[in-house]
Parts: sequence; C-alpha cells; structure tokens
Amino acid sequence: MAKICIPTDGKNGMDDTVSEHFGRAPTYTIIDLETNNVTIIPNTSNHMGGQDHPPELLAHEGVQTMICRGLGRQAFQRFQELKIDVYIGATGMVKDAVDAFKKGILQKADINNACGRHVFRHNHHHEHHYHECRHEKNRR
Repeated sequence: MAKICIPTDGKNGMDDTVSEHFGRAPTYTIIDLETNNVTIIPNTSNHMGGQDHPPELLAHEGVQTMICRGLGRQAFQRFQELKIDVYIGATGMVKDAVDAFKKGILQKADINNACGRHVFRHNHHHEHHYHECRHEKNRR
C-alpha cells in the first residue's frame, strides 16, 4: 500500500481539498508513503472527456489504495477487480485524509457501503438504507 491516491480539487498537493466526487475530481494527488513523494495528475478519464475510467487511470499510475469521500458500486467493483483497496470517509485537506488513513480512522469500502445509485454533486455523509444514498432516496 505504498502508493495512495486522493481525488482533489486543484494542484496544491498535501494542502489541497479532498474532492467531493472522485470520478469528476479535476486532479488526483498520489502520495508514496515510503518516499513521501507527492505527484499530482490531471483527471483524463472518460468523465472528463478522455479515455478509460478513473480506476484504470489510477491503476496505470501504480496506485494501490484510493482514499475518497465515497463512491458508487460500479466504481468500487472496478477498483476491486484491479486489486486497489478503497477507503471512504475522507474530508478536508489531503494531509488530514492521509493522517486519518494512517490512524485507521477511515472505513474500508465494501459493496454494502458504496452508493447503489450514485448521484453527483452531493456530499458523501451517508445514511444507508437498503444500500442507497439518503439523497437518492429522498428524490423519489
């Protein structure tokens, strides 16, 4: 788990903000926990007009762990297929998310805590009921 990745809103590295949605984040901040090297890559996935999905993009960069606020089931399953661990519940600054990860505060994602019907532009503080986002349930 040497290389971790956090979806970010800009190019400020450890002082950047964790993006609300990993798939549409403008950038990804990759931290090598062994060397403390920080790399920022643009999101060139199909969500942003490019190719591949975010999990493939990050797999090409050698990412072993994704840390984010939350994600949909399809993305979670793709990360699982690529053998990339996912931890959810990250908020605030990148340095805060890395610290929370190192302290074991973040929750390891599984199929039951990934949103069943992921909706863009909502915060990811979930109250799961029948494996749906609270926000999606309220839209019905």
